[in-house]
Amino acid sequence: MSTLVDLPVAMPFAAAPLLAALRGHTVSGLERHDATTGSHSRAVRGEHGPAVVTVTLDDTPTVRARIDAAHRDDVPALEQTVRRWLDLDADPVIVDTALGGDPLLAPLVAARPGLRVLGSTHWFDTAVQTVIGQQVSVAAGCTFTARLVAAYGDPAPQGSTCFPLPRRLADADPGELRAMVGLTRSRARTVQVLARAVADGLTPTSPEFRTALLALPGIGPWTVDYLSVRALGDRDAYPSGDLVLRRALGVATAGEAEARAEPWSPWRAYAATHLWTEAVYSASPVPSNAVPSRPGSSSSA
Repeated sequence: MSTLVDLPVAMPFAAAPLLAALRGHTVSGLERHDATTGSHSRAVRGEHGPAVVTVTLDDTPTVRARIDAAHRDDVPALEQTVRRWLDLDADPVIVDTALGGDPLLAPLVAARPGLRVLGSTHWFDTAVQTVIGQQVSVAAGCTFTARLVAAYGDPAPQGSTCFPLPRRLADADPGELRAMVGLTRSRARTVQVLARAVADGLTPTSPEFRTALLALPGIGPWTVDYLSVRALGDRDAYPSGDLVLRRALGVATAGEAEARAEPWSPWRAYAATHLWTEAVYSASPVPSNAVPSRPGSSSSA
């Protein structure tokens, strides 16, 4: 069954950068992106079976969502999934006011008021895609993830495919997984130990969740911090070891990036998103002479 809903959004709402982020992370088979209509579709799982959600974004105070669900009772929960995915419950005025006084972020906030943090439809999906994308480009990570989805996912409406369930990946033959997806031995091992931990009950509500993730081979602080931004809804999360962020800040170490971000708390995830957007998704970057590396210093190229 198909349901159309208009999801309210607090203004301002920077739709274009959010669409750019969705486009940049699109996984073929799992997702479809239409830049002409400003819409994005993704296969998700409802309680009664696979579904597809299609969102259409513009600068108006609503996001149109079409939900093709296996059962009408799944629609309310899938609406909430969309809201978390697109950060529709944010209060942009509070965030923009807090960050707009910083000399580094001020021109970015002015250029993109109401910027949202791209979230996740399910934290496990994003965790696996993050692991697969370590040390490769975003495009390559999406290609590898598309192979994973094609090999181990489940059919969804509109010819889409749902992301594989944790148990399916945990039980996969390791050699087959490497061959089907093109992963290194160590990366495939990380995917499988993560999947096994989740299949055995690991969730973000588990005690010592962060510690449990960090104990898995191949998962370090950057991965956990990035997941906290994208998938766990921590708006003060900040992957200080991220190379793009360090370059944007003009610093060499994670410690320096962490220190520079102290004034942005408790909205560091939005600050990181502004810097990522400017560096990766901006068609017309803010002039470099408007973005100093740190207060009182000259900007770096």
